[in-house]
Amino acid sequence: MTEIIIDKRFCGPPSSGNGGYVCGRLARHISGGAEVTLRAPPPLDTPLDAIATDGGTWELRDGAKVVATGLAASVELARLETASLQEARAAELLALFKPHEHPLPNCFVCGPSRAKGDGLRIFAGPLSRHGQLPVLAATWMPDQNLAAEDDLIAPEFLWSALDCPTGFACNFDQQSGSFEKTPLLLGRMSARIETRPRPGEGCIITAWPTGRDGRKRMAEAALHDEAGRLLAVARTTWIAVDRNVLLGRTS
Repeated sequence: MTEIIIDKRFCGPPSSGNGGYVCGRLARHISGGAEVTLRAPPPLDTPLDAIATDGGTWELRDGAKVVATGLAASVELARLETASLQEARAAELLALFKPHEHPLPNCFVCGPSRAKGDGLRIFAGPLSRHGQLPVLAATWMPDQNLAAEDDLIAPEFLWSALDCPTGFACNFDQQSGSFEKTPLLLGRMSARIETRPRPGEGCIITAWPTGRDGRKRMAEAALHDEAGRLLAVARTTWIAVDRNVLLGRTS
């Protein structure tokens, strides 16, 4: 059993952890690709227990409540989208929300209110590729304070970087060609890390929707370095929720 505390710095919604970050923290206990399912909003600044079960899975528990479960998984994508640095920078100029309209302005990954070096400040926007399926892209310059003991970016931050762009990709309506503003919460994330970048090494994120099933919306994402080397891939399932649920106002 290992204790995990989700520091308030790593919030997504105001009162709970960023989904990708929490998934990545639990996935540290799993060798290779992993799939993590979020069962409840991960509380901030609270001691949580990461426990291995007899069935080979890991559970993240808040007392008796199971917050997340994780297991080893093969993470292969049906397609892999890439973008050049110039394309990703142009896409960022078309980010789906203006700063004053952002639904979670203090999100660790995509919040525009977070200072450089504090939040990841990943602002995905659509690539201008006419006649093709929608793809979002963004750049990311990982800060030194995200490094692990081996001086490479800690794996949970790669999970984080691949999280929010897929949520925005899920809100693309292929029939109308426009983006919705439906509140979404991450329900499940699978990721495979090929290699981890060093602080200050520029990265490019691409994300694209893959389907819908009722309230569920699915997407995939990839992380490359500026030279085009694949760093990590991810699959996500998001759940459409009421805005009050997104903000933790369930009473």
